Amino acid sequence: MRKIIHVDMDCFYAAVEMRDDPGLTHLPIAIGGSSERRGVISTCNYPARKFGVRSAMATAYAKRLCPDLVLLKGRMDVYVQESRKIRSIFERYTSVIEPLSLDEAYLDVTHSNWFGGSATLIAEDIRRCIKEELNLTASAGVAPCKFVAKVASDENKPDGLCVITPDKLDGFVRKMPLEKIPGVGQVTIQKLHRMGLQRCEDVRDYPLERLQKAFGKFGAVLWNRAHGIDERPVNTHHERKSIGVERTLSEDIHSLEECVAMVAELLPKLNERAERHLQRHGDGRELRIRSQGVKLKFQDFQLTTVEHRQSSLIESYFTELMQEAFERSNGRGIRLVGVHIGLENEAQATMNSVVQLKLPLEES
Repeated sequence: MRKIIHVDMDCFYAAVEMRDDPGLTHLPIAIGGSSERRGVISTCNYPARKFGVRSAMATAYAKRLCPDLVLLKGRMDVYVQESRKIRSIFERYTSVIEPLSLDEAYLDVTHSNWFGGSATLIAEDIRRCIKEELNLTASAGVAPCKFVAKVASDENKPDGLCVITPDKLDGFVRKMPLEKIPGVGQVTIQKLHRMGLQRCEDVRDYPLERLQKAFGKFGAVLWNRAHGIDERPVNTHHERKSIGVERTLSEDIHSLEECVAMVAELLPKLNERAERHLQRHGDGRELRIRSQGVKLKFQDFQLTTVEHRQSSLIESYFTELMQEAFERSNGRGIRLVGVHIGLENEAQATMNSVVQLKLPLEES
């Protein structure tokens, strides 16, 4: 049975800012969202969260919840540097590491010889090293599988540890609210609640075929997670699935011509990132394009994406995609425009989802 640790830094960006400027420690602060009119919060500290401020929240709304909220621009270069230091600490204990972002990662310590192979003691020591060497705090979850370790890391935040041993796995999962399962978002949880499903134990008594009919492939994932089943290994090889750029606009735009003009502005940045990807991973080969796509976010914050299969990058094709996306606006203003290309994986398999790569905080 695997021994998986999920390490999640506590309000990472904000914690770095408070460490470097202790005067911020007891103030409600948020990173990003520098434009109070159109900005979006990237993350915030715990004093701000007491007012209900959350990441991805519109800055204007966050300021209404917390009028004294201190907005910081953010220093991505510093956060990346600190993330590398955290990664170097992980590498003392295992080489089987799957970063999820700058501030969280899975570690498989099944075969680690540290502390007699005790995942609990390894997790405690990792947290100790991060605190002593970087003056930052991390929370960790320990479990026999990935999704339970991730849920567990959130149980005793901040600066906490939660260990789910194999004998306690079934009981922990059985009572778990479904919204805690990674991948269950607002739309999914609302649908589950309408079906009378609140906890994992409810899903266990629900027919698998009905879940699959309601949620497609994710229905089987839900059923497995509700039974504490997650056979995914910690993946040390990350392969980018898409390259994209997007920009939040300072003023809403309302015409197709404006959207097409925005696409023209974004394409040089897209090409730059594609070239950078080739330099790092291309090995002299051409970029293997799977699809081209565009994204719009409307004034009511609803998103729409249009993506069509395309074996080569044709810049003029983005205009056709944008025409299709714009037809869905139905008179609504547009606050964000994005473009992306999907990439084939090494096996040339079709991928069903696209991961967006955002521009710096001031632009997205």
